[in-house]
Amino acid sequence: MPLRVSQAPAPALRSVLTALSSPTAVREARTPALLGTQGPATPELPLPVHVLDRVAADGTTATRLTGWRFHIRRADLVVAAAETRLTADGWAFSHFFEGPYVTSTERALRQAEALPQPYQPRLLSVPELYMLTLWLHGDCAADPAAGHPAATDLLVPLAPAPPGIAAHLPHRVAELLPVLTHRMKPTRLLGSPA
Repeated sequence: MPLRVSQAPAPALRSVLTALSSPTAVREARTPALLGTQGPATPELPLPVHVLDRVAADGTTATRLTGWRFHIRRADLVVAAAETRLTADGWAFSHFFEGPYVTSTERALRQAEALPQPYQPRLLSVPELYMLTLWLHGDCAADPAAGHPAATDLLVPLAPAPPGIAAHLPHRVAELLPVLTHRMKPTRLLGSPA
């Protein structure tokens, strides 16, 4: 089933298009893939980026939208990504980047296309574990800027994933969340204050 990619807010897309047309913004990004390839660069596959702030004892999550990420394509290749962030004045371009999460996201999206059920793709960041996942939300009509991972949603850890968590292996939220919660809890050392 095809993924149901959401439409990014128009100001977020405009901010990326403006940055792509600015030689200064591209040059200052120090992103070799953007500097070293020829042809027009096109932003595509907008994905809302949510951050997992905490997990309550009952398993409910506190997440918040922090930006929109776009793949930057030149010809047949995704060469980089661009991220926008929400400011007091609205959506603004944040930065260009390349690296393993760009290629890993592209791979996870291809894997998700082969799933029998349609999903709305999002990104879920777990800063405490230095982890990024492709969040496949089961409600394709949901507002991509809102909501929390449902127990039946899928999380696909992107490479590089934390030790002991396999990258590109889809997990139901109900299965992976307890593992993440356990790892996010502070550990007490023997003899340390309670």
